[in-house]
Amino acid sequence: MPERDTRRVADSSGVMSMDADSQRSVYDSPRMADGYAFDRPPVHPHIIKAVASRLAHRAPVGRALDVGCGAGASTAALEPVARHAVGLEPVRRMLAHRRTVAPRASFVVAGAEHLPFQAGAFDLVTAAGSLNYVDLRLFLPELSRVLAPGGVTAVYDFSAGRRFQGDPALDRWYARFAERYPPKPGYDLDVSAIEYGPHGLRLDAYEQFDIAVPMSLYGYVRYVMSETGVELAIERGVAEWEIRGWCESTLEGVFGSVTRDVLFEAYVAYVVRG
Repeated sequence: MPERDTRRVADSSGVMSMDADSQRSVYDSPRMADGYAFDRPPVHPHIIKAVASRLAHRAPVGRALDVGCGAGASTAALEPVARHAVGLEPVRRMLAHRRTVAPRASFVVAGAEHLPFQAGAFDLVTAAGSLNYVDLRLFLPELSRVLAPGGVTAVYDFSAGRRFQGDPALDRWYARFAERYPPKPGYDLDVSAIEYGPHGLRLDAYEQFDIAVPMSLYGYVRYVMSETGVELAIERGVAEWEIRGWCESTLEGVFGSVTRDVLFEAYVAYVVRG
């Protein structure tokens, strides 16, 4: 493993390990790594398409950094808008399937508070639901440092897929699911209210939109089994087969045997220097 160098970018030969948080995380699990690699709905490409339209004539950019990349799906989504993408993830186990998920990207195991890259290294920085876990007092100066002049940061996230258009059945089911298997608390973050100014950054634009993803009953079950509430329940001793069985049986009347459009409520906050 290479020596630590807080100003180096990972090459394409593998994962470079930096100063990652060693505390136990709900994501430090083979189940979660598998689920985020293979079972999450393809929402990221829809959002990056919106980001690309914002970049307009500047796409594709030279280099893009994906902060808190998880299994790498959000990094893979950057391929149409960046000549080279780097995924940064503090939990090494989450990158177990990185070569399958994002074979053209590079990856670094490190925390967002100490970005191991040179100043001005990236034309585009993305953060998909990852700033919720970050110490913003440390991250924002680092973001300002690694963002190239004229560069753009796209901070985005999307809701749980819990809604059909004009049909409350899935929303009612998800409320039962979340009550039975509550997610890890403390996730909420209003990115539009972050004080970017003291760090030489400003919020340039903010947009919200819905994304419809066609899903079958069993595709949806695979998705919800990757939610943090399920992982926490398994850690408490609930059997995985029991949770899956409950989801399948109670969702039969919601999906039936057809594929339905599940709606994800997304936002993107565009942050620039200056």
